[in-house]
Amino acid sequence: MELIINGEKETIQADTLLDVVTHYQLEQHLVVTEVNGEIIDRDSWAETKVEEGMKIELVHFVGGG
Repeated sequence: MELIINGEKETIQADTLLDVVTHYQLEQHLVVTEVNGEIIDRDSWAETKVEEGMKIELVHFVGGG
C-alpha cells in the first residue's frame, strides 16, 4: 500500500496505524501520530485503518543533551 509518511511516498504492508508504527520499529510511548491532519490517540492506533494515499506524520521524541 502506498502511504505518504512524513511527506515521502512509502510503500508498506499495513492495515492499521499500529502496523505503520511497528513497521518503522519505533518505541510506541515516544511517538505521536497524525493522520490526514488529525492527531490519533495511541489507544486508537490498532483500530485506525489505513487506506491508500493517507498522509501520516510520525513524530518520534528522542532524548539528548
